[in-house]
Amino acid sequence: MIRTALLALFAAILAIAPARAQQIDTAATSAILLDMSSGAVLMSKDPDKRIPPASMSKLMTVYMVFEALSEGRLKLDDEFVVSEKAWRMGGSKMFVKVNTRITVENLLRGIIVQSGNDACVVVAEGMAGTEAAFARKMTEKARELGLKHSSFENATGLPGENHLMSVGDLAKLATIIIERFPEYYGIYSQRQFTWEGIEQRNRNPLLRTDMGADGVKTGYTEEAGYCIVGSAVQNERRLVLVVAGLPSAQARAVEAERILKWGFREFETTKLLAAGAEVGRADVWIGAESDVPLVVREPIVVTTAFGRGEETTAKIQYEGPVPAPIEKGQRIATLLITAPDVEPIAVPLVAGADVAKGGFSKKLMSAAGQWVTKGIDAALGSKKTAGE
Repeated sequence: MIRTALLALFAAILAIAPARAQQIDTAATSAILLDMSSGAVLMSKDPDKRIPPASMSKLMTVYMVFEALSEGRLKLDDEFVVSEKAWRMGGSKMFVKVNTRITVENLLRGIIVQSGNDACVVVAEGMAGTEAAFARKMTEKARELGLKHSSFENATGLPGENHLMSVGDLAKLATIIIERFPEYYGIYSQRQFTWEGIEQRNRNPLLRTDMGADGVKTGYTEEAGYCIVGSAVQNERRLVLVVAGLPSAQARAVEAERILKWGFREFETTKLLAAGAEVGRADVWIGAESDVPLVVREPIVVTTAFGRGEETTAKIQYEGPVPAPIEKGQRIATLLITAPDVEPIAVPLVAGADVAKGGFSKKLMSAAGQWVTKGIDAALGSKKTAGE
């Protein structure tokens, strides 16, 4: 039978993807705002639509370098040679000189701070031989990372028929970079960089606000409009934003700041359960113990609109009693958490301890208990409801 136990989670608060307060409109053609600690999507507009990403796709270029550094295939003081193709690149530039050698560290700053198309080509050729080969590797890596709506034709973000990403993929890629490469991510907060005597300011307008912004990347082409991937931290809570298709740099700056401030103001995030926390117990059939603790594997961090926490409910669901033997870590049950205007969240629960098979006396008692339970079920008939 299916047993359902009500669980009181100390005035639990929860809302995961999408957690909704009042929705917020945006002039962007596509957009997404997520709370990185919980994964909650606070707002979205066409998040899976494939769009020209412009220089926002340089996130993927930089990811390739960060990964190579973290795996030891590259070092920051390694040097790449500047080809004539790289030197001739138009658009935003680091102003590299042909046939010179530039360290990976400086090329990263040229890409991240100055958005240099020339620096991107130097990196692509240095790592894969040609920019086209590097773009193919970018697409392959995107598939590995679960970026389902992304494909690349170049390392720069310049227009290409099949050079496309979604804002959802861009937000996911930004969170991966922040989580996996904290030792390198700090470059994204650098406000200016000087190369060959030319000082250029980081184009990210969020870095010039007081809202805790530390990244990530702007973009613009005529086809893409003005775009930005932004991230900010307040009170140890990080939001990641992507907006695309805005009509001007001013509109991009205003919209990005407005949506991020709304996200910090209208929602709150709480660590609900620590990894390994016990949330209930499940009955055991013919075991050395009569029940087994149910625990969560990972921390449960949740986001909710302000003032809606008390409306959250939670249940433990499992098919039981669970037959022994049971191994610690074995998936036993599901914690189902629901909140207003939010799709139910199913959290796996695992056994918190081993339970061996019981001896003859346990088998006898379990058999007797089953006989009594079946007799009660038959007497109650259709009146018996799971969980009551």
